[in-house]
Amino acid sequence: MAAVRVQAGDFDAAAEGRALTAGRREIGALASFVGLCRDEGGRLEALEIEHYPGMAEAEIARVVAEAEARWPLLGVTVVHRHGRLEAGDNIVLVAVAAAHRGEAFAAAEFLMDYLKTRAPFWKKEERPDGSAWVDAKTADDTAAERWARPPSRT
Repeated sequence: MAAVRVQAGDFDAAAEGRALTAGRREIGALASFVGLCRDEGGRLEALEIEHYPGMAEAEIARVVAEAEARWPLLGVTVVHRHGRLEAGDNIVLVAVAAAHRGEAFAAAEFLMDYLKTRAPFWKKEERPDGSAWVDAKTADDTAAERWARPPSRT
């Protein structure tokens, strides 16, 4: 059971978690991550996130299916926002349900590493001195590389 949404509006992480686990007694773990827009020490006024509608959702769903093939998951919700976001705004939610915490944590981290490095989103920072597109970070690429290895089942 997976839900993938790309939307302009905000989300309620707690409500999304409750919806994912409601009435599901087989779930023993819910791991979630919420990414927020930070102000970069006062240097960032806003972050503009662009995407190709339809393509972004399909690509995220493909990677969710990969996570479901790697770990015995019982549910996944991914919500990614687009548009103009200001410091403190929610950007992304990844929530993963599983019978055990190890699978839930690993799958959530796998999905976030994917979203940070290969998801079809483009980010432009608005700063007092002008705007600039955001380049990929080497640290994010390095973190994602570990998933090229086959997973160890617990």
